[in-house]
Amino acid sequence: MNSNSQSASPDTYSHRLADIVGTTIALLTLTLPVFVIAHYTNTNVSKNPQPLTYNVQQSDK
Repeated sequence: MNSNSQSASPDTYSHRLADIVGTTIALLTLTLPVFVIAHYTNTNVSKNPQPLTYNVQQSDK
C-alpha cells in the first residue's frame, strides 16, 4: 500500500455538494417560470374585462 495516498472522502463530499447545488438550480430553472407565468396570468385575466362590442345596423338608401 502507498502511505502517501489521500482519502477519497473530501473529493466525494465536493462532488455530492455540486450534485445537490446543480439539482437545485435545475429544479428552480424548470419550475419557477411556470409559477411566475401562472401567477401573472391569473391576476391579469381577472382584472381585464372583455371589450364592449356594439352592433351597428346599416341603413338602406
